[in-house]
Amino acid sequence: MGRPPDPHSTLVPVRTTAAPRLTPDLIAGLPCESPDTREGHGAGPVGGGSRWPQRHLGLPLCPLPGPHWAPIAVAVVAGILVVSCLLCAICCCCRHGHRHGKKPRDKEAVGLGGLPGTTTTHLVQPDVDNEGDPKPWGRLLLSLQYDFGSQEIRVGLKQAADLRPGGPGGTADPYARVSLSTQAGRWHETRVHRGTLCPVFDETCCFHASPAELPRSSLQVQVLDFRRFSRHEPLGSLSLPLGAVDLQHVLELWHQLGPPGTAEPEQTGDLCFSLRYTPGSGRLTVVVLEARGLSPTLADPYVKVQLMLNQRKWKKRKTQARKGPAAPYFNEAFAFLVPISQVQSVDLVLAVWARGPQFRAEPVGKVLLGARASGQPLQHWADMLAHPRRPITQWHHLRPAREVDRALALQPRLRLPLPGS
Repeated sequence: MGRPPDPHSTLVPVRTTAAPRLTPDLIAGLPCESPDTREGHGAGPVGGGSRWPQRHLGLPLCPLPGPHWAPIAVAVVAGILVVSCLLCAICCCCRHGHRHGKKPRDKEAVGLGGLPGTTTTHLVQPDVDNEGDPKPWGRLLLSLQYDFGSQEIRVGLKQAADLRPGGPGGTADPYARVSLSTQAGRWHETRVHRGTLCPVFDETCCFHASPAELPRSSLQVQVLDFRRFSRHEPLGSLSLPLGAVDLQHVLELWHQLGPPGTAEPEQTGDLCFSLRYTPGSGRLTVVVLEARGLSPTLADPYVKVQLMLNQRKWKKRKTQARKGPAAPYFNEAFAFLVPISQVQSVDLVLAVWARGPQFRAEPVGKVLLGARASGQPLQHWADMLAHPRRPITQWHHLRPAREVDRALALQPRLRLPLPGS
C-alpha cells in the first residue's frame, strides 16, 4: 500500500468518472514533449499510451495548434471594415459640405427680392437711362461754301461716325445722298463704303442756287445702307436750313443725324441691269432686266443703251417696248466691243423712254456709268472691272435726263474712220 507507482507501468483508469477530466485538460493544453521526457518517461507498450496523466508530473503544456491562415483572414476583414468606415465618413463630409455650399446661393437668390425698388428697375430695364441719348443716329461732318460769282453752293461730305448698324451683322454698307429742298429730282450720291459704321466719304458736290433762293432752301442729307437687290435702308438724315447758316465763310462742322425720313426723295423710277466685261475679247455685255416705280400715266416703255467715247455718242441699242407701264420686264442682252485700252474712256448711259400723255416718246430718266459717274453707278462700274467675266447685277435710281445730259456735255456724234478710207 505504501509503494509508489511504477513509472514504467501504464495507468488505466478504473472508473468512468475520470472521463470528464479530459475536457479541462484539452482546453488547458497537452504536455509538451522533449527528447529528455521521452528518455525519462517511456512510452507505453502499445505506442506510448495516453500522455494526459503527465500533467501531474509538472511538465509544461503546449497550446492547441490551429490553421496558419486564420490571423491573415482576421486582418483582412478588419482592414475592410476600417476602409468602409473611412469611405462612409468621407461621403458624409462631402454631402455636408455640398449642402453648406448651396445655402449662400439660396440666400442670395431670395435676398434679391428684398432689394430696393430702384435696383430692381435697373436690372429689368437697363436701357431706360439711354432713352434721352442725343446721339442715337450718329454724326456727320460737313463743309459748306458759297461762290457768289458762279452762284453755286459747294457741299463737302467729309465723314460719318457712330452710325447704327443696318442689319443683324452689326455693320452696314453706308453711302450718302445730298439734295436741296428747292430742286426736286436732283441729288448727289457718294460712293458706297463696305462694312463700316464710320465711313470717310471725302467727296464734294455743287448745286446752283441764287442768293434769293438760299433763305428758303435747306440742305438735305440722307445716309442709307446699300442693298444690291432690295430697297436701301435709311440709317439717318439731316435737314440744315441754309437761311440760318453764314455762307460768307467756309464752314466745317459736325452735325447730329436724326431719325430717317419715312419717304425718300422724289424719284422717277428704278432700273435693274447687269454688267459683264471680258478683258481678253474686249466684250462688254449689258443685260437689261426690269424697271419699277414708273409713272402709271406712261405707256409702252423701253430702254435705250448708249455707249459714249470721249463725250460723244458711239454705239446704241434699244429694247422692245413693253405693255406693263409701272414694272415692265425686258430681259434683253446687248454686247459691245470695247478694247481694254478704251474701257476707262467710255461712258455707258441707260435711258428709259415711254409715251406720255401727248403720245410722243420722251425720256423718263437715265443712269450714267463709267469713270465720270458717282455714287452707286460708279461703284457698279468698279465692281464690274474688279470681277471680270462675271455678271454684276444691281438696281439703280433713274435721274432726270437733263441732269445726266448736263454732266455728259454731249457733243456731236463721233465719226470713226472706215476701213480702207
